[in-house]
Amino acid sequence: MEFDFEKLAADDRYKILTSTIVPRPIAWVTTISKDGVRNAAPFSFFNALSKDPPLLALGITPEARGGMKDTARNILDTREFVVNLVPRSASHSMNLTSGNVPPDVDELELAKLETRPSLKVLPERIAISPVAFECRLHTPIVISNQLIALGEVVQAHVDDAFMLDPERLYVDTLALDLIGRMHGRGWYTGTGDMFEIARP
Repeated sequence: MEFDFEKLAADDRYKILTSTIVPRPIAWVTTISKDGVRNAAPFSFFNALSKDPPLLALGITPEARGGMKDTARNILDTREFVVNLVPRSASHSMNLTSGNVPPDVDELELAKLETRPSLKVLPERIAISPVAFECRLHTPIVISNQLIALGEVVQAHVDDAFMLDPERLYVDTLALDLIGRMHGRGWYTGTGDMFEIARP
């Protein structure tokens, strides 16, 4: 079938995009509001874009009522955020932080998540996450009530248990047991089904 994206409704475009662009890595983003309220939320419009500067892209669609989500507002206000990656063991906690709650609710507390201090930004890291990237906002792209944030990674954390060779920066990627988003409202995938092809 052919789909004319210039004529399709936004929700219908979303269905096509999210059911075909899979798997998508999950950015479990921690921020702090200008009033000091901690926030955590997962986003799967996310990936790494560049190594110099080291940029991550984060797409934050509007909330259900059409307004800007707390994460987007916090990033624009403070210009700082942390991208935590999601291991399978944290999937239920991550899901708890995806709900629509008022801006004064601390999702980290709501999901009973332990945190660790960051080194270069104010938002904390999620302790159960084996990988976290501290970011400063490099380029904001605001379209209506949604934000595409290009974040520059200023500090990376990889749990020592997953470093195969620290000197050569070899990470035990499979042991991280990270999950990604698939289609529909509740489908996820792991990283266990891999195959290798030699590069030409």
